Order: sequence, then C-alpha cells, then structure tokens
Amino acid sequence: MNNKILETLEFEKVKALFEPFLVTAQGRSELQVIGPLADMKRVQGQFEELAEMADIFVESPHFALGETKDISGLVARLALEGQLNIEEFLALKRLLEVTKHLKDFYEDLENVQLTQLSRLFENLEVFPHLQGSLQSINDAGFVESFASPALAKIRRTIQESEDQSRQVMQDILKKQGEMLVEGIIVNRNGRNVLPVKNTYRNRVPGIVHDISASGSTVYIEPRAVVTLNEAITNARADERHEINRILTELSQMVQPHHAAFKNNAWLIGHIDLVRAKHLFARKYQAVVPEVSADHSIQLLNVRHPLLEKPVPNDLYFGKELTALVITGPNTGGKTIMLKTLGLTQIMAQSGLPILADRGSLVGLFHQVFADIGDEQSIEQSLSTFSSHMTNIVRILEDVDQDSLVLFDELGAGTDPQEGAALAMAILDDLRLRGIKTMATTHYPELKAYGINTPHVENASMEFDTTTLSPTYRFMQGVPGRSNAFEIARRLGLSSIIITEAQSQTLGNTDVNQIIEKLEQQTTESRRRLDKIKEVEQENLKFNRVLKKLYNEFSREKENELDKARGEAQEIVDLALAESEQILKNLHDQAQLKPHQIIEAKTQLKQLVPEETKLAKNKVLKKAKSQKAAKVGDDIIVLAYGQRGTLVNQLKDGRWEAQVGLIKMTLAKDEFDLVKKEEPQVKAKPVNVVKRANTKGPSARLDLRGKRYEEAMQELDEFIDQALLNNMAQVDIIHGIGTGVIREGVTKYLRRNKNVKSFGYAPQNAGGSGCTIAIFK
Repeated sequence: MNNKILETLEFEKVKALFEPFLVTAQGRSELQVIGPLADMKRVQGQFEELAEMADIFVESPHFALGETKDISGLVARLALEGQLNIEEFLALKRLLEVTKHLKDFYEDLENVQLTQLSRLFENLEVFPHLQGSLQSINDAGFVESFASPALAKIRRTIQESEDQSRQVMQDILKKQGEMLVEGIIVNRNGRNVLPVKNTYRNRVPGIVHDISASGSTVYIEPRAVVTLNEAITNARADERHEINRILTELSQMVQPHHAAFKNNAWLIGHIDLVRAKHLFARKYQAVVPEVSADHSIQLLNVRHPLLEKPVPNDLYFGKELTALVITGPNTGGKTIMLKTLGLTQIMAQSGLPILADRGSLVGLFHQVFADIGDEQSIEQSLSTFSSHMTNIVRILEDVDQDSLVLFDELGAGTDPQEGAALAMAILDDLRLRGIKTMATTHYPELKAYGINTPHVENASMEFDTTTLSPTYRFMQGVPGRSNAFEIARRLGLSSIIITEAQSQTLGNTDVNQIIEKLEQQTTESRRRLDKIKEVEQENLKFNRVLKKLYNEFSREKENELDKARGEAQEIVDLALAESEQILKNLHDQAQLKPHQIIEAKTQLKQLVPEETKLAKNKVLKKAKSQKAAKVGDDIIVLAYGQRGTLVNQLKDGRWEAQVGLIKMTLAKDEFDLVKKEEPQVKAKPVNVVKRANTKGPSARLDLRGKRYEEAMQELDEFIDQALLNNMAQVDIIHGIGTGVIREGVTKYLRRNKNVKSFGYAPQNAGGSGCTIAIFK
C-alpha cells in the first residue's frame, strides 16, 4: 500500500500506542515494519493469533515475557566466527532464559487449544547445556570463579597476595604511624601506598608513586610489599587472559547455533507483538473485526484512536453502496469521520484490533487513496484548487475496483457552481467503475446528487442549534443543512434582515425543513437505539451477576458435599475401628478361626461407599504427583553452592549437569531444583479402573518403589488374602533402600497373631531385601 496514505492518516502515531506494551527489542522492531496487507489469509491468520492470545490470558491472566535485547549484532558476529563480549553474552543468556520460560509455559498450558500460536511455541529451541555454561557469567557481567579451574586458582592467588600485602601495610601503620599523615592505606595508580610526611620520605624505603599538591605528603609503596603487588599485577594479567580464553571457548560453543538464536528471537518478538495487541485491545476496548469478501463495511461505535475523547459513531457501507457524501458546515467533524474510516481500515488490514464494538465488519482493499488537507505549494506555484486537482488526477489514474477513495472538500477552492459540477462528475466516474468512495463537501448541489443517484447516499454531522456547537454525531442517510439563519437569529441579527434573506432563498426553505425533520427522526432513532443499548448492557450485567451467583452456589454446594463426604468417612472409619475391636474380642474369647475373622473384615470393608474409595485413591494419586527433575531445569549444586543446568539423565538414575564450563555427574540428593513460579494447573480427574483378577492368589508381594502408607495398605490386604487361601508361607520383597518399608513390614508381622514366624530370605533368594513369613 502507498506510503502517502499512511503519512496522511498518521499511522505511525497509531503504532506508537502499542509500544508501551512491548518488552522485547525484536517485538519493537517488528512493530516498526508492520503495515496493511491485502492477503485475506494472512490477515485472518493474524486475527486468529490475537483470539488465541485472549484464550491464553483467560487461562493464565498474568502471562508475561522477560525483557530481551537486540541480538542481531551478536548473531552476525557469530556467523563470522567472531568472539562475543560480556554484554553480548548477557543478551544471549537472557534470550535463552526467556526461550526456556516460554517453552515450559507452553508445555504446562492446559484447556487452551492453539493453532496459530502453537507453531511459534513449538519451534522455540532450548539449549540447556548452553544455559548451564553461561551461568559462569552472572547477571552483573562478572565471570564466576567456577568458570574454569585455572581462573579459580588465579583468583585464590590474588586473594592470598592481597591479604599478605594488607597485613604488611597494617604492620607498618602500627610501627611507623608517627611518620604518616593519616593512618590509612590509599590507592595511587592501582597500587596500595602509604601517605608519608615529606620530612620522613627517606626513612620509609619504597617507591614514590605521587606527591600531594602542597608537597607535604608523599605516597610511597613500601619495599616490603612491592614484590607482592607485582605478583598481584601479574596475576591480574593472567586473570584477564584466562577470562578472554573462557569467552573465546564460550563463543566457539555457541557459534554453531547462531541461526537458531536468530529464529528464537524472531519467534519471541512475534509472541510479544501479539501479546501487546491483546493488552492494547483490553485498555482501549478494541475488538477483532470480521473481514468481508465483497468490500462491505459495518463499523459499530467506531472511534478515532488518536483522539483523547472520541465520539463513537456507526457507519454502514454495504455491498450495494458505492459512494457516501457527507455535507454540512465546517468544524462539524466531517474530516475526522473520513480519517476514522481510513485509519480503521488500515489498522484492520495490518492485523491490529480496531476501536469499535463487536460485530464490526471491514473490507479488504489493495489500496486506500486520500485527498485530505490543504497541499498548496508556493515552490510549484500551485493554488489550493490546483494542488487538490493534481492529487485527484493521480488518484483517478491509479484506482481500481479493489480501492477505497477518501475525498475531503471535493471541488473546493474554485467557483462554487463549477466546483460542484466537477465534484459530481468525479463521483459519478468512480461510481460507474464500482469504486467505494467517501467524500465531504460544502456544495448543496451534491445533496440532490446523493438523493437522485443510485448506489449513492447522503450523510451529515449533527449540529446543536441550542448551544451553537457541533455534537460530532454522524447521521447517515440525512444530508447536511445550513444553520446560518438560526445561528444569526440566536446571535441577535434583526428578524427583518433574516426574513428578507429567507425570502431570497425560498426555493431551499422546503428542503431545509425536510432535512430538519429527517434530523429529528434520526435523533429520535438514535435516542431509542441508545436506550436499547442501555437495556442490553443492563441485561449483560444481570447475566454476569447471575453467572457469578450460580458459580458461587456451585462452589458452596461442592464444599458442602465435600464436608459431608468427610463426615461420612469419619463415621465409616470409626465403625471400622469398632468392628476391628469387636472381632479382636471375639477372637480372644471364642477362639474363632482366622479365616472367619478375615471374611468378616472383608464384608465390613465392602460397606465403605464408592465415593470414599475414590477420594482415597485421589489422595494416593496426589501424593505421587511430586515435582520431578527434568532436562533443562536449573539447579543449585549443594557441595559448591553454584548454579547449573541438568543436561542428561544416566541409566543408574544419576544426572549430568553443566556448571560453567565444567560438566559433572550428580546424584539426586546432591542438588536442589531452583524454584520457579509455576502457573496453577487444574487437577485432572482420577480414573478408577477395576481390573479383573485373572490369575490365582500370589505368594509373593513386591513393595519396592512404593510409598510407606501405600505399602502398608497393600501388605495388609495381601496377608488377608493369603490367610483366606490357606497359604503356609509368603515372600514379601521390600528391598534394602532406606529401610523404612522393611521396618514397617517387620512391625506389622510382629503384631499379627496369625504369623508363626518370619525372617530374611537366604542370600541367594534376596537376603535382607526380602522377608519370609510363615503362618500358624
């Protein structure tokens, strides 16, 4: 689309409204090049992205991105196999962190179906091993000592030498304090020196680094610390050399992935731009319009985005309507209405939300042309009329059926009769070519043209004759009328003069009266429409209140049900405990057979409601859903207190971690995960599946890998089943591990009166990892 229309309608100022919502350099760069498109598929794709972003904010209202810097320079440097500096590494490190955050966010996102945005999230590429290596550069740009063993050794040497130097200087301060101006250590030219009185300069051996302006103080580096300071200087040179070597090694490490970094930056920037569009829409109450295939336009309560308090208006520019002619006096808002239409079209075709209500419809035009404003040129000796006509000639040569044309004060700047005739001829030419046109004019002749010509409609801007000021309300279908007589009367002009003037324009009086009645009817219709909208808004509010009350009622109902279930569970647990005690007493007193007791216990357990069992299963399921480590997670190595990143899990359960340039192998208890703020995830319903028992009773129970409570429950059920089947002995595999489950098994078997004896299995059959129980 031509740049002239973008300048005329101040599209750059509109784009500037989106900048406060952007947090990435790439997002800001993409905003700068955004512009109107004529491809229906691409425009619809951008609107779908915006709709999906709205769904994301419903699920995660605080969705945010981390701030990133421009990486185009460092990517170009890597492409040439150059070395990155500290600032560039910090920018790259930040990019990798934001990439990892977005990738984790997408993987944890539930209840949201993404199509357009999913391709952005899925194409993000994470580099956990690079993130681990870049931890050696902290956020302040300091290269950590754990970046390499050599750097750590050099810094220890520097620290030791500085401590020795400081101790020597302190000793001198104590022993020769009377020779010093002050009892402090100062720094000159990067060396620690003492401020010695000039009269004692020969009594303190060393190197003079400076003399005060008055000459009374001499700054001397004592000979005793010269060697130490030289060692420190050399060590600092070694430190700089080692840091440079580390940066070179890191540059070589990241160099093969420069194309992926560039792609990640673009993806993050595009997600940032879509997020900014959504935040803009929320703040300015903008909407995503529908796009028509036949150039139809329907704008509901459309507003100009650059006005501080715009007046909303409705505009209908249907398929059959070719031209819309707005007549009326100046300062009524005709030009603003013209610009609002053009700017809304350009915003929509650029994939931006428009300032209108839901249900709005925009067309799709290949070009938008406009002749707006006074372009009088002194250099080219062009009058206002000539400059306008030159522009109009150029527009008429370039337009086609896929164009939208906007004319402001068409035919102005010349003889009114000739100007009106030219305006009608130009509009008729565009009408016959089927080109949608909106034009503003002062000429009364165009009112009749709008009434008598097919596919052309009149419009005007409302004027309040009581306050003698425009209301900026758009009245479609009503031509504008002159208010000169009414204004003159209210300003005090003699009624005789006004009557004489009206008699000279007698032919137009009836027309103005008709227009006045049309305006009254339009105003009344708008008043009724506003009343209908108020009722509609009240209904919407009432509907929202009802939904809120219904949701609160549903929550309270569920809470009461949960409370009732809990109370029922307590009653059931109490009944089971009492039944256990009764059965125990019966067994002690009547010497009942064990299988009779077990059968009775089974019958009592069957009395437990199914909902209680389901709740119990949910508790067990929840106990298992603890956060587990995964590749790419940030960790703290407990032994060193350093930060790293998990890069691989070994078969024996241990992990490989990248800590600076060092890769180390760690057990699970040798590191802690770095806690992150995770979005709340709704618990998935637990499916209780009953499996048919297709095999006979087993004489072996495996409790390895189970939690203590779960293992004890399974053990109790297993022993009952074994007794029911008259088994002589059973094997209980509990493993060695921490010994908690093994101890629990021992305590249980010791308490059970049906167990004759128990002990560990032979060494070749499991040893202390398995217990054999023999029944009475």
